[in-house]
Amino acid sequence: MKLKLAIIVILSILLETAAQAKVITQSVTYQHDNVTLEGYLAFDDSVKGKRPGVLVVHEWWGLNDYARKRASQLAGMGYVAFAVDMYGKGKVTSHPKEAGEWMKEITGNVETWGRRAMAGLQVLEKDPRTDPNRIAAIGYCFGGATVQQLAYSGANLRGVVSFHGSPLPPTGDQAKKGKAKILICHGAADPMVKPEVIQNYVAAMETSGLDWQMIFYGGAKHSFTNPDADKAGMEGLKYSKSADKRSWEHMKIFFKEIFGRK
Repeated sequence: MKLKLAIIVILSILLETAAQAKVITQSVTYQHDNVTLEGYLAFDDSVKGKRPGVLVVHEWWGLNDYARKRASQLAGMGYVAFAVDMYGKGKVTSHPKEAGEWMKEITGNVETWGRRAMAGLQVLEKDPRTDPNRIAAIGYCFGGATVQQLAYSGANLRGVVSFHGSPLPPTGDQAKKGKAKILICHGAADPMVKPEVIQNYVAAMETSGLDWQMIFYGGAKHSFTNPDADKAGMEGLKYSKSADKRSWEHMKIFFKEIFGRK
């Protein structure tokens, strides 16, 4: 009887704690180069004190519900997550042509590209809940390339994770600046990244001196983490439930390494 009572009490405490935990989300407006941007902040208000932060960079579609969902997931894991806006407030599309044009506007100038991402990172760093010395960045497709650029800029990041983003080899100067550890999660059947691109990337990283790793997911195509990938109507984009799950688990292992968390 006493054992049963103890179990009931413990379960009640756990249920009460779970009920008190709540992920808070809010829009955050900020500026860069006279452009108004609107990011998405997420955190668990039951977590006390400063905690690691994770920057989330969206796909070429803009800051949509998918990027927000990932930020909320990270908040539920105890992180402060901030999904950046790389295009401008309200600039979200489902049309590949428009998405491509917006992406080229940003990536066409590497310095502007890096500074735009850095503006979002600074929002996360300044949040009172964030431990500024324990921050990572993750990105999807265009966002995956973006977080690699952040790593090469020497930004104060513990690590970056690229999900189905084009692998970007650093220049010699970038390799010297880079401090973040790098995890590339790549679809082995991604038709948008040619084999020679992978070969050149591996060759460059092997001599870069950077701490990096690359994981391939068999049969996975571009955008393999996004359940809505198939709806885009683009050949080569396809969701993979197994690759999505595995890559998220690999990210968690990576975070445990760089943040020292259980």
